[in-house]
Amino acid sequence: MMPRLTGEQTVKRTYEIGKHVKFVNPYGIAQDALVNIWWGAPEDPGSYNKEGEEPGCNLVIVSTDEKRDDTYGRQTEHETSVVHKSNQPAHGNYWCWPDEA
Repeated sequence: MMPRLTGEQTVKRTYEIGKHVKFVNPYGIAQDALVNIWWGAPEDPGSYNKEGEEPGCNLVIVSTDEKRDDTYGRQTEHETSVVHKSNQPAHGNYWCWPDEA
């Protein structure tokens, strides 16, 4: 994928495990997230996505609930089968690139 420019920041669009993306929760709040796995990425030979569509993914996020804290710090949460914002008509529960948030 081609990088996109946002001011002075370049966001390289690669589908790698551990990639930083934004997760917009069901309340419309953007959170930092890391990708566990991509579903239907362009490099995936069994991809079910149409050409040019962004894939889905599973994500790990840090809990926004301050009460979910332990001796290791704030607990993490997992989101599965998360679609890109271009495939989500609702105002939340999707992933996007950091420059799209």
